[in-house]
Amino acid sequence: MKKSLALFLALIFNVSLSQQDTTNLKEVIVSTSKLQIPFSKNFRTVSIISSDDIKNSPASNVSDLLQEITGIDIRRRGVGGVQGDLYIRGGGFDQTLLLVDGMKMDDVQTGHHTLNMILPLYLIERIEIIKGPAARIFGQNAFNGAINIVTKEIIGETGKLDLKLNEISFGSYDQKNISVSTKITRENLNTLISYSGNRSDGYRHNTDYKKDNYFIKTTFNTDKNPIDIIASFNENKFGANGFYASPSATEQYEETQASLIGISSTINSDKLSLNPKFYWRRGQDEYIYIRDNPSVYRNLHKTNKVSAELTGTYYSNSGATGFGLDLSAVNISSNNLGEHNRTTVSAYVDHTFKLFKEKLVLSPGLSMSYFSDLSFHSFPGIDLGYNLNSNFKLYSNIGKTYRIPTYTDLYYSDRTTIGNENLNPESATSTEYGLKYNTTIFSLTAAIFNRKAKNIIDYVKKNEDDLWEAVNIGSLNTKGFEFDLTYRFGSADNLSKNNFFSFGYTSIKDDNYVSNVNFSRYSLNSLRHQLITKLNLNYLKNINHNKFRINKLKFLENDFNVSIFNIFYELVNSFKKKYNPVSLNLAILMFYLISNLPWKTRVFLLRLILKKSNNFKSNLVNFGSFFYNLNRKTLAFIMLKYIKLY
Repeated sequence: MKKSLALFLALIFNVSLSQQDTTNLKEVIVSTSKLQIPFSKNFRTVSIISSDDIKNSPASNVSDLLQEITGIDIRRRGVGGVQGDLYIRGGGFDQTLLLVDGMKMDDVQTGHHTLNMILPLYLIERIEIIKGPAARIFGQNAFNGAINIVTKEIIGETGKLDLKLNEISFGSYDQKNISVSTKITRENLNTLISYSGNRSDGYRHNTDYKKDNYFIKTTFNTDKNPIDIIASFNENKFGANGFYASPSATEQYEETQASLIGISSTINSDKLSLNPKFYWRRGQDEYIYIRDNPSVYRNLHKTNKVSAELTGTYYSNSGATGFGLDLSAVNISSNNLGEHNRTTVSAYVDHTFKLFKEKLVLSPGLSMSYFSDLSFHSFPGIDLGYNLNSNFKLYSNIGKTYRIPTYTDLYYSDRTTIGNENLNPESATSTEYGLKYNTTIFSLTAAIFNRKAKNIIDYVKKNEDDLWEAVNIGSLNTKGFEFDLTYRFGSADNLSKNNFFSFGYTSIKDDNYVSNVNFSRYSLNSLRHQLITKLNLNYLKNINHNKFRINKLKFLENDFNVSIFNIFYELVNSFKKKYNPVSLNLAILMFYLISNLPWKTRVFLLRLILKKSNNFKSNLVNFGSFFYNLNRKTLAFIMLKYIKLY
């Protein structure tokens, strides 16, 4: 496979009509128990991907970014984040909930569309990841955990317009990427508008793709009780060679759309905090078995979800009480699944007790949900934490979770697969025991978890020639161990931010008690072992080198899979303030492109750049890390372009 080139021309053509302000971040507040809890005081297994983490990461999309987190597995189809399934701690893709600014992006059709609503990385302030039983926190879809994407706040100088070209990049197989955004700030009214597009002819037959994302966020009344309005539209069109059916199904094609319109606010007083939300999520999925002949087999599904939610926290002498009510109505219109409607009413209450001078923290809670077509379910749970000292914490939690069948589970039918209208909801009791240790230099989290699940839904068959059928296969006990270690080093100025090494490991074991099942599609394919390492180095004030590597070990029927993320290098744009941007960036670009060439040729090119860039000779030695693999034909083309431009 050819090695692609990404020409980050935004280094050259990045436009900013006003200077961006930089401020120190306050402690992150996460909604891990319907209460607004500071990250440092949380007693659950919570991971935060901050804006700095996103900036320093080699990831180009959210799917790549989530792979940096221990315990998360992304099973992707195609490249460029076209489509993928999200797994947390061995659970299924239907068992993980995705949220955008606290709004639930669940799709009643199938969990295969969970990642359809993801946003470009430059729009994201942080990502909150809650592992383990989260139904008490977010409802039935959070069977194994939940991921909340928090969009950026709109901050800027009043009366200014910022226009930014975030990226222009090109690559092999006619790959083209572009992203632009504009920010408009007025008194009590800020607006962010963004567009990103990705194109490619595909790395093999019928793997081309076209992705578009449109995003608008507006904030009113920014000084007191802000009102946020967001609107997002994602459209993916892609060839699906071998994605779903047998490898011989080379002509499959799919188009998906995901849109969101939401309004939310925060109302605060001395003892009470309220967070109302109202949103509409729409999804559309068109699948064609033979791309050039839709009449052979075609599915078209349209889903809608309208939801109104009110959450709140009341503070008293006895502690903090979280409460809320969620009303939602969903429907699906499909030529395969039929016409269906469902109304859901959910309510919860959660209280946090702090005892023994806040050494002991106890948080019991209960969530209840009524489904108009599936009856009533409750999700009790309790969290327990103990502060040994300011750095060392012990915690445990136990909770009950549910997952109701998707409409695909219930009604889908084609030449290889059939649904089952008689499916029962999945249920599980999950327990976890862990510790957290944090200092300025060193941090460690470790956890042992166990999930005893009943009525697990899977597609199974007894004989190889049988149809796949959705059934409740029975009980499945999932045990595991997970830990993350981070060591920070360097000078006092950049100790906690720029220089660190991290190491994460997850081990999962499934004990299946089902008999008479010879073939299983989903439930018995957990990632048995996962190792994640990360090294971030800051050589100079303005140069950041991030090397990210993931080793994923999968032991299933002697299958060993190792995937390694490529190395990414980034130069901070602040160099432009000191040196001529054109000569600087062109020189960096040339260094970035040199690869697969004899060393003498590299020396010759280095001398050429030195002659053209005398004003920063002293720093060129550090640019050697920008060497990148590239086929010779593309390199020659870029060299010619360089000569003409210069």
